[in-house]
Amino acid sequence: MGLAELPMLLALMGLAAYVVLGGADFGAGLWHTLLPGENRRALRDHTYHAMGPVWEANHVWLIFVLVVVWTAYPEAFGAIFSTLYVPLFAAALGIIMRGTCYALRGVIVGAREERILGALFGASSALTPFALGAAVGGIASGRVPLGNAEGDAIDSWLNPTSVLVGVLAVATSAYLAAVWLSADGARAGRDDLVEAFRTRALATGVVAGAIAVAGLFVLRSDAEPIYDGLTSGAGLAAVAASVAAGAATLSFVAWRRLEPARWSAAVAVGTLVAGWALAQQPRLLPGLTVDQAAAGHDTLVALLVSIAVGAVILIPSLALLFGLVLGGRFDERPEQLGSLERAGTGELPTERHDPGPSRTAAGAAAVCAALGVPLMLAFDGGVGLAVGVVLLLAAVGAAAAFVVPRVVLADEADN
Repeated sequence: MGLAELPMLLALMGLAAYVVLGGADFGAGLWHTLLPGENRRALRDHTYHAMGPVWEANHVWLIFVLVVVWTAYPEAFGAIFSTLYVPLFAAALGIIMRGTCYALRGVIVGAREERILGALFGASSALTPFALGAAVGGIASGRVPLGNAEGDAIDSWLNPTSVLVGVLAVATSAYLAAVWLSADGARAGRDDLVEAFRTRALATGVVAGAIAVAGLFVLRSDAEPIYDGLTSGAGLAAVAASVAAGAATLSFVAWRRLEPARWSAAVAVGTLVAGWALAQQPRLLPGLTVDQAAAGHDTLVALLVSIAVGAVILIPSLALLFGLVLGGRFDERPEQLGSLERAGTGELPTERHDPGPSRTAAGAAAVCAALGVPLMLAFDGGVGLAVGVVLLLAAVGAAAAFVVPRVVLADEADN
């Protein structure tokens, strides 16, 4: 992999993170609206509470993708945004409207206002993933030509492939959210929430899988190059991995193994992004490869160094946030209060567990940093710089894996 391809790899990783994390967030908004009635208020409150700690943080990945593509591939970025401005504007409008509805929920009074706000919240939670999926469909089907606003403003996103990808994005968002909400319910010790969302996870998983399979026939007639890429070589391997992870998720959910299901669901959706990238490579837009679209050498080097430096702050921060979320620190009802409290004494156990395996991460972080920093300083391009950036990112991730469990333990001890 050369210097020109490395920013694209990082952008695709960011896109996969947004599809998984942001998708689950949008899906939770969908379930919040699709669960009407007072008898389902507990389910709606659960979806609302689950989004609380992360609903803004998830958009970091979208911003990351936009900045990387804009900086590293400006010609392609200009063509994409000048042609697909309708769905991209709709997606931005959905994000803004959704955030406004979320922020206002705590201050509204009256059933009528709550219904209106809920409808807007649900509509925006569906609009954004559909619009972004439609934009991806336009790129995948080759409807974004080079040049400023050279593509058709309507046909570029309102076509069979775009509609397919948009609908699939909404379905997978609902699927991810149902799986994760059932796991959150299990962590909080709420069997009623577990069963409600477990049933929905199984149903939406089957629906999303059916849409994906049926979509191959749509691609065959509307976007044959992508179809050929997905049914052969590395693209086919990614599709097979997605199918296997999806089947594993349904099995985990059926057998109430909800934490493994959380991770396998993320893999099932993330590998769809990988499959699209592998099927389309090396073409970025019609007549434009990734190498041809790349910015100048100095720009790419500056971008990669900036990403590496920014990762030192971003990755540990997000790792800490999600570590606290998955550890139940923001749950309204903690899952475990200790055997003494359950026995009625009201005393909490004071035993602190050694994070153990995370010590290995400290050594890995040191090794990766010791190798990555010299490579970044010694090379100003090519494979050497690419390897240095990857090693430094790995060092930041390993350091976060070492630090976060200890911060969580310290926080638990203080409380």
